[in-house]
Amino acid sequence: MSGRDLFCQPRRIRRGAALTLVFASVLVAGAATGNLPVSDRGTAADDARPAAPVGRRADVTRAAQEAMTVGTSPLEAAERAVSRSGDRWAAVYSPDEYEEFEDALDGRYTGVGLWARERDGRIEVTKVGSGTPAAEAGIRAGDRLRSVDGEEVDGRPVTEVVSLLRGDGTGESAGTTVRLGLERGTRTWNETLRRARLSRDTVTVRETADRITVIEVAAFTKGSGDEVRTAVRRAPADAGIVLDLRGNPGGLVTEAVTAASAFLDGGLVATYDVEGEQRALHAEPGGDTSRPLVALVDGGTMSAAELLTGALKDRGRAVVVGSRTFGKGSVQMPTELPDGSVAELTVGHYRTPSGRSVDGRGLTPDLEADDEALERAGTVLDGLGGPSR
Repeated sequence: MSGRDLFCQPRRIRRGAALTLVFASVLVAGAATGNLPVSDRGTAADDARPAAPVGRRADVTRAAQEAMTVGTSPLEAAERAVSRSGDRWAAVYSPDEYEEFEDALDGRYTGVGLWARERDGRIEVTKVGSGTPAAEAGIRAGDRLRSVDGEEVDGRPVTEVVSLLRGDGTGESAGTTVRLGLERGTRTWNETLRRARLSRDTVTVRETADRITVIEVAAFTKGSGDEVRTAVRRAPADAGIVLDLRGNPGGLVTEAVTAASAFLDGGLVATYDVEGEQRALHAEPGGDTSRPLVALVDGGTMSAAELLTGALKDRGRAVVVGSRTFGKGSVQMPTELPDGSVAELTVGHYRTPSGRSVDGRGLTPDLEADDEALERAGTVLDGLGGPSR
């Protein structure tokens, strides 16, 4: 997702990351990247509205208002102000882009239907959605992605590569094409795919041959938390559970808290601050605390998925297996601009129940594992044996 000049590049990186890392509040800001709720009520439908500007957000709003007064673009003025702020996760969205962002929270997106991760500086396909353009082209997990529209992707952040695939920041949409350079073993080839409007089933459940229930959460979109709770209730009482959060880029914070409530009997999930004011998130009582639990994570585990992992790890509820998580623990808040576009700036950070900061650090698993992570998880569950404490 690199741009043609120094200004465009960070702007597109931020926007792509925001659309990918949909770590958002359904309580106050609805579809804001990285937001944490600032109250304990509301729904996405009720409260999907940008908040009033405070602090640096007011500076961006002022720049947009001044631009409108002199007849120039408020959105571009806001982008310049955001770029000057040095805020890695800040972003500015046009009204259409913000609508697409909200669609992403509902599990809808424009893309080609593949998931990827960074591994040793290279981008590796980890999953291909059935019936998607990527699947129809024969791309499969394990393939290496070498380039997107002629731009080499080695060494780039996964968020940036995903944004290139989607066409974020370039005005690309469903029906447009994207050319991928791919590698499988000794074979290299190019594939041109047509982007499509896709829906993703963000929670999938399966049972292994040894009766372990694997709950894979691809992202925390609306309803995913309840799906996790339903999966836990239906799991065999005498078998362990693997909660697979690998490649999960985040999503709605409240959905992650609901998922935490499936495994905790109330108590603290995370603390956070919004412009200096300290808040807390708590699980609902009545979760399953008896079945042995392993959480699988990797470098693609981000934001709300890290919040959930941190809660389960710090509360002693799960053994975490995999590799270090991404490390996005910042909180953004949206502000509506005079032309209807939306700007976001970081206003705070969250911490795990033990007080650890995730931002820029990630979470270290209890047991390091890579390709064999699921097998290692099974071994851990065998070792845990009976009910967990």
